[in-house]
Amino acid sequence: MDKVGINTNFVTISKMLIVMEKLETYSDLRITEMIHERGLRPSVQRIAVMSFVANLRKHPTADEIFGALSEKFPSLSRTTIYNSLHALVDAGLIRELEIESGNRRYDLAPQPPHSHFVCKECGKIVDMKMPPQLPDSATPGYRIDSVDVYFKGLCPECADKKAIIDNSK
Repeated sequence: MDKVGINTNFVTISKMLIVMEKLETYSDLRITEMIHERGLRPSVQRIAVMSFVANLRKHPTADEIFGALSEKFPSLSRTTIYNSLHALVDAGLIRELEIESGNRRYDLAPQPPHSHFVCKECGKIVDMKMPPQLPDSATPGYRIDSVDVYFKGLCPECADKKAIIDNSK
């Protein structure tokens, strides 16, 4: 593909890359209520894990959650993080994303449907509005439980850096 085609594709993706606004900041009290409403015991660890995922919106891995929370909770174990994540996923409060093969990330489940953009350079993952054209219905006999749409390319910052490098050649 020539440079014009690459630039045209980048402009199209850039127009689609609309980062969703944080709709709500979730207090520990609200998170406790959400966990309780789903029939789970709102333990300190579950509240901390869900608060981290819900309020930072960085699509963290379990290890990133462990690293961030272990400073605040020194006795916290990786097993507790994994158990909390599994319970929150099973309760429908957190979604498990497998954007990269074998690398699970986590996102808040109760929010409007959205897709994700992954920067191939820096690895940043951002929420995007869902594309306007999705299939009207499933093939007869199939039931769709979820739809995951991922875009991959360069974020604006990495694209700008690449343009500067390309222009200097």
